[in-house]
Amino acid sequence: MKTLRILLIPALWLGLSLPALAQQLSLGAMSNYLNSFQTAQGEFTQINADGTISTGQLYLKRPGRMRFEYAAPDNSLVMAGGQQVAVFDGKSNTGPEQYPLSRTPLSIILAQNVDFSRSGMVTGHTSDGKTTTITAQDPAHPEYGNIQLKFTANPVELRQWIVTDDSGTKTTVVLGDLRKGVNLGSTMFNIVQETQRRGG
Repeated sequence: MKTLRILLIPALWLGLSLPALAQQLSLGAMSNYLNSFQTAQGEFTQINADGTISTGQLYLKRPGRMRFEYAAPDNSLVMAGGQQVAVFDGKSNTGPEQYPLSRTPLSIILAQNVDFSRSGMVTGHTSDGKTTTITAQDPAHPEYGNIQLKFTANPVELRQWIVTDDSGTKTTVVLGDLRKGVNLGSTMFNIVQETQRRGG
């Protein structure tokens, strides 16, 4: 499977101002956090394999929908919707590359109900005293890769994820503060309409 643009960067943790010696979060607390909102919007930073930095806006609408709008000069777009992920090249009007969402580890956090206590899902659960990190996979298809999620506590917040795809390529996305409960229209995640709008 070709690798998604959003899954193309090496792992890197950008330091945040964090409280000291936070307690390790339980799997239930992290599941409940993700299940506590359906929509969210915020900034993200992506460190590319060649050392360049991409930034942009992230929009999330569970279940199954996500949108990464890359800032100039990149201007690319990655959308998840309709059980597909589409990658639009910012420099052309051709149709997008598409992949099944179910084959990407991002599907784990876009599920209708996130349950990290599900048997075989979490393969790692650690704390460094400041953050809690879990590694999760699709128990039915571990060959699809995994997603490592990093949370802070008090309050619980998702700050970073690292995706390892089915080819072993690692990607890190560092999140800014997420605004939850925002109004996001369904057209933002409609791959067919976006393709038509671009003339693809």
